[in-house]
Amino acid sequence: MKQILTFLVIALSFNLNAQTSQESAVKETIIKFFEAFHKQDSIALKSMVTDDIILQSISKNNEGKTVLNKSEFNRFVTSIASIPKERNFQEKLTDFSIQVDGDMANAWTPYEFWIDNKFSHCGVNSFQLIRINSEWKIIYLVDTRRRDHCVPKKN
Repeated sequence: MKQILTFLVIALSFNLNAQTSQESAVKETIIKFFEAFHKQDSIALKSMVTDDIILQSISKNNEGKTVLNKSEFNRFVTSIASIPKERNFQEKLTDFSIQVDGDMANAWTPYEFWIDNKFSHCGVNSFQLIRINSEWKIIYLVDTRRRDHCVPKKN
């Protein structure tokens, strides 16, 4: 009985370490994505996603109705790369909640968006990722964008 218990503890410990390792790898992928985003590095951004990535955003229109907008990733990358270099923008991730099952992962990342050191809006990113050849790639990204109910941290 003691041997079985020891085996179960070791097996559970191994499984938790593997899960933690994969969660760290997913987090690192997202951090690198935002590093490339802030550097306006279109080549790096494209290398972190699959060719058929889906990019969507949930917001309110002028009438206050919820709308879902879909964007082409290449158009998104072009718009980021075209921001003037003197313009300061930063998406600050305030937390990570990551779940992994085999070769699929989900990451929930609340954020604040700042332009020229002034708070612009907040929301949440929801990433879906796939592990291909031991590398995590983003396959789907949806975010929310709002100005109300935000509690920005001091810049």
